[in-house]
Amino acid sequence: MKRSPLARLWPNATALVLFAGFAFPVYWMFCTALKPTSDIVSEDPVWFPAAATFEHFGTAVGAEHFWTLVGNSLTVTVSAVALSLVIALLASFALARLRFRGRRGFLVTFMIAQMAPWEVMVIAIYLLVRDGDMLNSLLPLTLFYMVMVLPFTVLTLRSYIAAVPRELEESAMVDGCTRTQAFTKVIFPLLAPGLMATSLFGFITAWNEFPLVLILNKDAGAQTLPLWLSSFQTNFGDDWGATMAAASLFAVPILLLFLFLQRKAVGGLTSGAVKG
Repeated sequence: MKRSPLARLWPNATALVLFAGFAFPVYWMFCTALKPTSDIVSEDPVWFPAAATFEHFGTAVGAEHFWTLVGNSLTVTVSAVALSLVIALLASFALARLRFRGRRGFLVTFMIAQMAPWEVMVIAIYLLVRDGDMLNSLLPLTLFYMVMVLPFTVLTLRSYIAAVPRELEESAMVDGCTRTQAFTKVIFPLLAPGLMATSLFGFITAWNEFPLVLILNKDAGAQTLPLWLSSFQTNFGDDWGATMAAASLFAVPILLLFLFLQRKAVGGLTSGAVKG
């Protein structure tokens, strides 16, 4: 039975309103970054800058330690995601394919770790890092970010591996493959959507993390980009133009990664949520 045009209009109109609500802060951030200072401090909001300027981007890029912080953020984020994927692949394969005592308890532990707020452990984390003489180091950040994204990665990949028919793996082993070869040649190529989804989640989590680096890394050269966003102040208050330019630069890697992985990432998240 065909739906009336009015019945089709409401879902589309609702979707457009929601899209506008989510997209407006992003637009305002980029718009403010391109406005001259006079438009930013104007009492009347300037919705469209008459003359765009890149002065604020120059201020942001020219900030002290900028390129060092970019390197720190990329190093910590990529390392944490890579470590979590390697560990999660092994753990999720064991949970999906092997039967061993304590398997259900292991799964419950991961679920609890996923739900529990890590902020309750900040004091313990600080004392552990301080006693290990690792303050102002990127290694603790990398390890803790890896731990933060590991439960989600394991649970998602476990569901994805469970959805792969066992017959494919068994056929490969009948043809002479070992269990490791069957995993690398048969199962692993089918995990691309799940790997992309978990990689995207891990990248966003580690890239945006703020409180932990604020507590552990007081040295300006050992910090990451989220702290850099709060550094644009003058004698007259916050430099909103430079702050919005910095936020725009900070968001670009995530936007590019999401656009690149969007189709497979959404499919991977959906599969991991409903299969297994």
